[in-house]
Amino acid sequence: MPTCPATRFLAALDADWAALIAAVGPCLHQPRPEREPYQALVRAVAYQQLHARAGDAILGRLRALFPGQDFPTPGQLAAASLESLRGCGFSARKVATLQGIAQATLDGRVPDAASARGLDDEQLIERLIQLPGIGRWTVEMLLIYSLEREDILPVDDFGVREGYRRLKDLEKQPSPRQLRQIGQAWSPWRTTAAWYLWRVPTA
Repeated sequence: MPTCPATRFLAALDADWAALIAAVGPCLHQPRPEREPYQALVRAVAYQQLHARAGDAILGRLRALFPGQDFPTPGQLAAASLESLRGCGFSARKVATLQGIAQATLDGRVPDAASARGLDDEQLIERLIQLPGIGRWTVEMLLIYSLEREDILPVDDFGVREGYRRLKDLEKQPSPRQLRQIGQAWSPWRTTAAWYLWRVPTA
């Protein structure tokens, strides 16, 4: 029987969830609370619509532009040339989004970690989706991986919807709206539910 409260809760939902958790094992979700929202947003944009390995490579090239430090500052990113950022593998649209994040951080529109922790999920989502190129999914990655929120279900994520389709052996994925409704039963542990749905084995 799972010992983590979240996995116990999910395993008790039905036989499909119990079998998934038994197959995957303990939840090994590893948030990075030391990352400021600025860095978390930049990272999320890098991974938008890409496999993890491709996102890793692009981020590695971005960091290599600024030797001697772990990550570019907002000022450095805002001042970087289009050519240098395109050379990392970012599209022109993503470059505009990244530099918009950097400028919004300098302007105070992207809050620091302490301020972000004082906002609830929807407050932070509504604040940050005002930035060009930033959608709900991007902010949800910030909530999951940096702010350690436990009840986030990124229903726009293809992998989450595909995981649920495989879990329930459905012919097609649920729509984001359908999954949002289905996922209400997984609260208050929807972040852990998403972690497992990303890992549903293929047949």
